[in-house]
Amino acid sequence: MRFELYRDATGDWRWRLRATNGNVVADSAEGYGRREDCEHGIALVKGSQAASVVDMTMKIA
Repeated sequence: MRFELYRDATGDWRWRLRATNGNVVADSAEGYGRREDCEHGIALVKGSQAASVVDMTMKIA
């Protein structure tokens, strides 16, 4: 897998996480005005491996 850092049509910085088969499995969902902020978003995703998984189908609305 790899993170791709790029600029969108409006000039904002974005990232996407691409699997080895070429499919995009995650993206930034927002544009960043500064490259550093975009890189920080990547770092947050990389550091989220300890995040828990919550099965929302078991939650009562």
